[in-house]
Amino acid sequence: MTTAERRVLGADWPELPAEDAADIEAFLRRHWAETGSARATQAAYRGDLVLAARWLASRGRGGLRAAARADLFALLEMRAGAGYAARSTARLMAALRAFFADALRHQRVPADPTALLELPALPRSLPKALAESQVEALLQAPDLGTPAGLAERTLLELLYATGLRVSELVDLPTLAVNLRQGVLRVRGKGGKERLVPIGAEAQHWLERYLAEARPALARGATERRANPTALFLGAHGEPWTRQQFWARLKALAALAGIDAAKVTPHGLRHSFATHLLNHGADLRVVQMLLGHSSLSTTQIYTHVAREGLKRLHAAHHPRG
Repeated sequence: MTTAERRVLGADWPELPAEDAADIEAFLRRHWAETGSARATQAAYRGDLVLAARWLASRGRGGLRAAARADLFALLEMRAGAGYAARSTARLMAALRAFFADALRHQRVPADPTALLELPALPRSLPKALAESQVEALLQAPDLGTPAGLAERTLLELLYATGLRVSELVDLPTLAVNLRQGVLRVRGKGGKERLVPIGAEAQHWLERYLAEARPALARGATERRANPTALFLGAHGEPWTRQQFWARLKALAALAGIDAAKVTPHGLRHSFATHLLNHGADLRVVQMLLGHSSLSTTQIYTHVAREGLKRLHAAHHPRG
């Protein structure tokens, strides 16, 4: 089944039952209060649970609370037949497990139907980092003759200099910037805050943006009687979104002569970490900069750096 066919797979399923809608929203409120999960996680869990509930309704089941283990097995079988990625199904299972654990704790179900279900095996995938020359070409792509172009250059410089997640970057308020100390105060996953050094080059562009571009961009917000607190503003004074940055990054990659399919915001984050390690940075420092709670999450970058060193050795050593 193609991606397009999967998108219309649920077109004929019933609308979300009211009881399921109420249960999902109540669960998400408690889940956020207990774990401080990111908005993106909450949105992903909501989407997965809504689709699961609608699929159960299409089978004549009595909503999520009435789901049995056999129903969830059938759901996994349907997704496997439709060609869903293992990571997508793993996220669905994580959402279902969290939902039913909460429902069991609040005595809304007699048993947890996910108890004996196994998560699909996930392939180990290495992050795809750009070459340093490609990053340099990408940084040169924005048109510095316009306030929007200067904003784009600053966004790219900051993303590559700090390794921020794209949501962390576009959500930065102006108060997060401390130019005197050369740091950003970043709120990451789970609401955890960390201080991230900017670096001299990124600070240069940030100072230019604040002095030359942001006042011009903020005039659009003033005309709409808005008072933007976001650090980065669009052409009409509105804050950037993840989706806008993604689309603009693809366009800039094409201008730089780089295959746009290989350039993503997360790819620049990977490039930041990989290039730091290639130049001798300590793994625990990279962990702190990326905001990883566990060193094991960061260790995947050592594999990326090691693969690069092996390629260099093979290409240039007499006995490579």
